[in-house]
Amino acid sequence: MEIRVLGPVEVWADGHPVDAGAARQRAVLAALAVDVGRPVHLESLVDRVWGDASPPRVRHNLHVYLARLRRVLADAGAPDALVRRSGGYLLDLPPETVDGPHFDALRHRADGLPDGDPERVELLRRALELWRGEPLAGLPGEWAARVRQDWHRRHTDTVVQWARGLLRRGEPDAVIDPLTRLADDHPLDEPVAAVLLHALAAAGRGAQALTYYARLRDRLADALGVDPGVELRQLHQAILRGEVTVPTPEVSPAPPGAGLVARTRPDHPIPAQLPSDVRGFAGRGPELARLDALRASAEARPGAVPLAVLSGAGGVGKTALAVHWAHRVAGHFPDGQLYANLGGYSHSGVVRSAEQVVRGFLAALGVPPREVPADEQAQTALYRSLLAGRQMLVLLDNARDAAQVRPLLPGTASCLVLVTSRDRLTGLVATEGAEAVVLDLLTAEDAQDLLYARIGARAKAERAAVDELVRICDRLPLALVVVAARAVVRPQLPLTELGAQLRADGRLDGLDTGDHDSSVRAALSWSYRLLSTPTARLFRLVGGSTDVTVSTAAGVSLVGADRRAVQAAFAELADAHLMLERAPDRYAMHDLLRAFAAELSAEHDPAGDRAEARGRLFDHYLHSAHAAAVLLHPHWDPITLAPAVAGVRPEKFGDHDEAVAWFTRERDVLIALVDRCAVSGADRHAWQLAWSLTSFLDRQGGWHDQLAVQRSALAAARRSGAVAGQAHAHRSLARAQARLGRLDEAPGQLRRALELFRELGDPANQGHTYLDLAEVADREGRRAEVVQHAEAALTLYREAGHRYGQAMALNAVGWYRAQLGAHDAAVQACQQGLELLREFDDRHGQAATWDTLGYAQHRAGRPAEAVVAYRHALALYREFRDRYYEADTLTHLAEALVDLGEPAEAARSWRTALGILDELGHPDAAEVRRRLADADTPGPAGGVR
Repeated sequence: MEIRVLGPVEVWADGHPVDAGAARQRAVLAALAVDVGRPVHLESLVDRVWGDASPPRVRHNLHVYLARLRRVLADAGAPDALVRRSGGYLLDLPPETVDGPHFDALRHRADGLPDGDPERVELLRRALELWRGEPLAGLPGEWAARVRQDWHRRHTDTVVQWARGLLRRGEPDAVIDPLTRLADDHPLDEPVAAVLLHALAAAGRGAQALTYYARLRDRLADALGVDPGVELRQLHQAILRGEVTVPTPEVSPAPPGAGLVARTRPDHPIPAQLPSDVRGFAGRGPELARLDALRASAEARPGAVPLAVLSGAGGVGKTALAVHWAHRVAGHFPDGQLYANLGGYSHSGVVRSAEQVVRGFLAALGVPPREVPADEQAQTALYRSLLAGRQMLVLLDNARDAAQVRPLLPGTASCLVLVTSRDRLTGLVATEGAEAVVLDLLTAEDAQDLLYARIGARAKAERAAVDELVRICDRLPLALVVVAARAVVRPQLPLTELGAQLRADGRLDGLDTGDHDSSVRAALSWSYRLLSTPTARLFRLVGGSTDVTVSTAAGVSLVGADRRAVQAAFAELADAHLMLERAPDRYAMHDLLRAFAAELSAEHDPAGDRAEARGRLFDHYLHSAHAAAVLLHPHWDPITLAPAVAGVRPEKFGDHDEAVAWFTRERDVLIALVDRCAVSGADRHAWQLAWSLTSFLDRQGGWHDQLAVQRSALAAARRSGAVAGQAHAHRSLARAQARLGRLDEAPGQLRRALELFRELGDPANQGHTYLDLAEVADREGRRAEVVQHAEAALTLYREAGHRYGQAMALNAVGWYRAQLGAHDAAVQACQQGLELLREFDDRHGQAATWDTLGYAQHRAGRPAEAVVAYRHALALYREFRDRYYEADTLTHLAEALVDLGEPAEAARSWRTALGILDELGHPDAAEVRRRLADADTPGPAGGVR
């Protein structure tokens, strides 16, 4: 039997289709099939199939469809496939029965193999053969649309990876047709374009490659207002020089767009963090020439770090000039470009610290979180060491003062640093020898060119009107851009009439005085007055409530309106250039726009309305994050939230993966909001939001962010007298400190958490804290304390009747007893734990306990039993895409296979583990590499050494 979702939803048996019923019934089948082998809760089924439009008797309807599906599956030869399980239903079939999960499994297996491995290319080819067109074709609703979009993304990535594999084998002709079809479907996708361009050139079709590049460049300019990225431009130059050829087996080709094909892949990441180039850039010839001269001088006479400071009034175009020049010279910095907005003049007054920026740069340079030093000076030293000898461009945007910039300066003259600020930063000029480039207003000619570029041919036909617009806007770039945007979105309005409307504005009197801020306010005021009433309110409340990027869902809660209205309002604001869509459904404001919106909000929105809107926004993120956190850890003990205020519509998540995806998108926003809540006096929101972030940050390795978030949470909880908040913050701080190796700090935090949880009479959280104390003691080698803490946790869980906690404590007791040599007791504890975990259908907890059971069985001299246990754990970790613990279990499995006399299987497990650990940048890779080298060296008896 086969269930197909990568196309129309169908059931096949014995090579023939089986009628799966009407569209709604097929939607129920799809909602179960995408999670084959995993239970789907009833509420999730309803949400996936009906969304917000569920009928009054939705559960009755659902059960009717489920009954019919049982008959469909029985006709297909699987009468027992649909199973009721713990509040939901489970499609109990092998994963390969459903083409979507089979596609993912093949991709996953391919990801574990080296790029040049023929088996990897074959696995990717088999995955692509499963693709039959539009996934979930014909199924309506938001859930189907999200799943469809996600599979399209994975399909595109799979085609690109498959094509790169064939290019490495010297087979460009085989990939050109599939890539051409994909490029037609995704005409603005640069990775697809890069690999197609590479294939055309490598196949000897250089003229066709150059024609394709020219069309792509035009499409990007017309649709997005940007040039092709650095990789595409470098590949284009290589094609022009005739340097792209079919690779030979002895030469490993670089990734598409990475320059000459004969170059090997660098052993470090090449960050390309520059924002998109500015469309319609005009003027600034003298300033560009000075920057060019600085770069040329630094190359000719290396010495101190070349440094330029672009300063000027708000809205004068500092960032536009810096980004435009950086793109223009990016080819001179082959080791990459780093970018950070320092937030020096953000509306909220919250400035990014140098420590935060350095950590971001270290991540971009490939440093795993656990290898980031705890000390700020050590972080800066590591950053400078990594840049030593590299040719990199560092763009530091919107700096507050010289002190914020100095820790971010490299120590090598091969790098160039560009800083923008409203301040002249004379300290950098005097001490570091920075080149001071002060921006003034555009010349009249350059201002006209900007409007011509932004508005198009229509502007050249009304030159007198353009001259008048330049005068009205006082040649200030920000005002010109806003006015140009209004002209573009109202093509029927003559530019003369546009100028007349601006002149009629009574608030333009300040223009004659040279007051640039007034010219901005006038232009913005005019654009603002043309907004619809709901859009104007959204603009004011966003500016007056937050300085983070917001999504449509957050906007819905902020203004208390329906989703379609908010989507339309954001689109209207983006069209008017009053908000920027920095990424799909991610809206932000320029600092001056935010200040203008906040000023309007203070003028038009009563203080109570503003406070309520801010409260709705905070509630939106808190309740959304809490719901996502519960899905990450469904069997622990969530904190209790106060009900959300009226008008808040938190996001809904169908499963663990959707929760993780949301956390990933909103990570920076949520971290920033903890501080915003604290600054606004919303202390309860601050510590509860921090609690909600804990599991996600811990699993993602975001331990430095965890420290910052929990310190803010602890301060907020202390201010508000929230004992529970203090206890949770102490415990989360300790976990982050332990992950970062600060074992001298963690025990004190845990002991304080334990005291507070005792004060609250909370035995379950006392048990959680004892398990953390056991982990810290284990890391410090205090084995006697380890078992003592784990058994104390078990006692507390039993007293509280906390069966899930008992299961986790039994796993811990089993692990620690096995390390002390009490193998039979360890096996008994693990078996008891597994029995409890099956009650909760906690497959992640079962994975951990199977791994512990395997460890105990192996140490007890029963490697065959251990192999079975490890393979159970491995299958479960792969189901949850838990990459680190998959690798950890593979290393345990390899050791058991060696003792079982299967060295080849052991080596295969070590190689897979090594690939994962290298991908994660985890320090355990060194030990696995050593074990693998030993395994590849024959011992005296022909086994492994």
